[in-house]
Amino acid sequence: MNEKDNVKRVFSKNKHAYVTSSTHAYGDDLLKMESWLDPDPTMAVLDIATGGGHAAKRLAPSVREVFATDITKAMLENTRQHLQAYANIKYVIADAENLPFLDLTFDMVTCRIAAHHFPHPEQFIQEVNRVLKPNGKFLFIDNTVPEVPQYASFLNRLEKMRDYSHVRCLSVNEWNHLFKENHLTVIQQEYRKKKLNYTNWINRTLHQFPAKEKVHQYMLKADQEIQSYFEFKQANGKIQQFTIDEWMVVAQKLL
Repeated sequence: MNEKDNVKRVFSKNKHAYVTSSTHAYGDDLLKMESWLDPDPTMAVLDIATGGGHAAKRLAPSVREVFATDITKAMLENTRQHLQAYANIKYVIADAENLPFLDLTFDMVTCRIAAHHFPHPEQFIQEVNRVLKPNGKFLFIDNTVPEVPQYASFLNRLEKMRDYSHVRCLSVNEWNHLFKENHLTVIQQEYRKKKLNYTNWINRTLHQFPAKEKVHQYMLKADQEIQSYFEFKQANGKIQQFTIDEWMVVAQKLL
């Protein structure tokens, strides 16, 4: 089974959790999205790896149409049912690294908290550039890793233990390099620490105690530097909360 099959399997199984997940359904990034993008009723928007459809839902009232795409059919069907009140959202099964759209189709492209599941991020960014119109905007939000190699390794291993469809969180420097290679110029960005409730985070993808305990022990045994960087909060020997890095950015296709 390849990495994309893993994504389909995990997200099909957990399709309801991603609609209600506090990490995905809420957040001030959704509030900022409109002001950063400045959408108008003439625009066509592509939302890549829509998941629970939260970005599509946010933008739909302000634009002409939104194409909500996802590689996982079951996830997309569930999201369509959840968002059936939004008549201008269209649903398309699509691979982020091989989009089924013509060149220069969209005024805006969004991708929120999903790219760490993509095996070939360079192909994903190439596709964003291809389907985006000149001067179009790309809103990108994802978990990132710090530049310190041992911190990056810790987080990616942790995420893989919790969710085998996880591929890799990139650093901001790696993303910036891909943007520049594909004529995407950063015009606004924000770095932040995202607080995660440990119980909600682990229950979203793991359901058996042995697997959960393996993740918990891996975190408890992390060295003090790592625990400090990711701001572990513990009570009675149990992880209660931790933080990860997130990058929110708008880039424009300036040729």
